[in-house]
Amino acid sequence: MSRRPEPTRPYVLLSCATSIDGYIDDASEQRLLLSNEEDLDRVDEVRASCDAILVGAGTVRRDDPRLLVRSPNRRAERVAAGRPASPTKVTLTAGGDLDPTARFFTAGDAARFVYCATGALEKTQERVGRLATVIDAGEPVDPEWLLTDLAARGVQRLMVEGGGTVHAQFLATGLADELHLVVAPFFVGDGRAPRFVGEGRFPWHPGRRARLAEARQIGDVVLLRYALSTRCPADPPAADPARPIG
Repeated sequence: MSRRPEPTRPYVLLSCATSIDGYIDDASEQRLLLSNEEDLDRVDEVRASCDAILVGAGTVRRDDPRLLVRSPNRRAERVAAGRPASPTKVTLTAGGDLDPTARFFTAGDAARFVYCATGALEKTQERVGRLATVIDAGEPVDPEWLLTDLAARGVQRLMVEGGGTVHAQFLATGLADELHLVVAPFFVGDGRAPRFVGEGRFPWHPGRRARLAEARQIGDVVLLRYALSTRCPADPPAADPARPIG
């Protein structure tokens, strides 16, 4: 693994939607839609405010996300400000099992970084090295090193969109500054389905509660915005048109 950059890291914002009973998907082959259009537009706005978007390799395989800013106006605003139309795409992989035809690699013109475990470096280079910058991130992949490396590459604000394993890694290691948790108005009720996070030792527990910075109704879903570090602003964005709860 290459020499560590100077110790600094981007602001890390985790984004996730769950059912009432905490599932991020069901057990079927088809992706479960948890958010509504109004909330998806909010997510697009958050994406447009970030320098990079990160998902795990499992999410790339399962959901085949494009990870692009959808709104033409927001893309134009980014370009006018001298930024790419969409944020840099980032994924991390333990085994290098990535499909070069996935939309992570083929959609849009954003830069793409693949952080892989040392043992999978050669395989990852062979599979996607023509399409992305492949980076040795240790064995296993070290999320803290990944963040310091992203900071050295100019990423100041990182949005982490999943999946559950990646969210759990960032939460358990205390590397998240803010969590946007959207709750959909239904239950999944299937133990085979993936949950938001699995078992782990997290910095927030009954003796140390996370700070709820905002609760907001967005159509038929609810956004809970948690401040997980002192870097997180206590107040919601000023220009937010959605209706607060209460």
